[in-house]
Amino acid sequence: MSELTKRVLFAVAAIPVVAGAVWYGDAPLAILLSIAAALGAWEFGRMAEATGARPFKALMIVLAASVPLAVHGVRLGLWVPPLGLVAMLVPLLLTVAMFVRGVEGKPMAAVGSTLLGAWYTGGMLAFGYALRYHRFAIGATAGALLLMLPLVLTWANDAGAFFFGKAFGKTKLMPSVSPGKTIAGAVGGLLLTIVGTWAYVRFLLAPYGSMGLTLPGILVCGTLISIAAQVGDLVESLLKREAGVKDSSTLIPGHGGVLDRTDSLLFTVPLAYILLDLLLAVGG
Repeated sequence: MSELTKRVLFAVAAIPVVAGAVWYGDAPLAILLSIAAALGAWEFGRMAEATGARPFKALMIVLAASVPLAVHGVRLGLWVPPLGLVAMLVPLLLTVAMFVRGVEGKPMAAVGSTLLGAWYTGGMLAFGYALRYHRFAIGATAGALLLMLPLVLTWANDAGAFFFGKAFGKTKLMPSVSPGKTIAGAVGGLLLTIVGTWAYVRFLLAPYGSMGLTLPGILVCGTLISIAAQVGDLVESLLKREAGVKDSSTLIPGHGGVLDRTDSLLFTVPLAYILLDLLLAVGG
């Protein structure tokens, strides 16, 4: 089976699942984000081990998977995060590292990579749930449109970068990290993301979600989302280069790993939450 066939078959299976979770929200969305976070944390742990660090991988996976579920619980009023217990996580991990790993077990790298992996995956993906239930989103349609905005803009950035890079790319953007990225591709991604932001607001967010952005807001949102998407892609390339791997894993047929598919989203989704909280105008 060719790589293209694998990609198409995976997309056919995955798109309805993702679309359904985005539309329905609630527990299905929290569970989907939790699974993605757990798999991403597992991949991060494997890459960290390849660099010589020894994270507490099982704990990292549990922590990553717990964050979206915890946000869901907070929204339902089932619990309030015990701030003291959250604050004690670091000293507890350091204590465990001292007794379990000792000096030779690189305790700083173990604790640091464990916390980074959990927050890089679960912490960032949890903002997807927060976007779905943004304070300005009234109803399922509005919430789904807000969550889809960073996804659509990230795809627009990737498409612009690919086609502009293919057509005009000569000067490399950051060859030491990602040899395939070009300055022309970065500019193309930026332009298409700004245009995509305008189109999304004009034809979807305003008429169907009763929310909008001013023209300066569109320019700011499109520009920063594009930059975040490209930096997120480069950061994952940086991590893979340090680990000496081509893909974060082979979990997704034809696509590599979960982190390979979500690297940009881990940056754009939380940024979109912040930007929309500041820039949205209710009423379109």
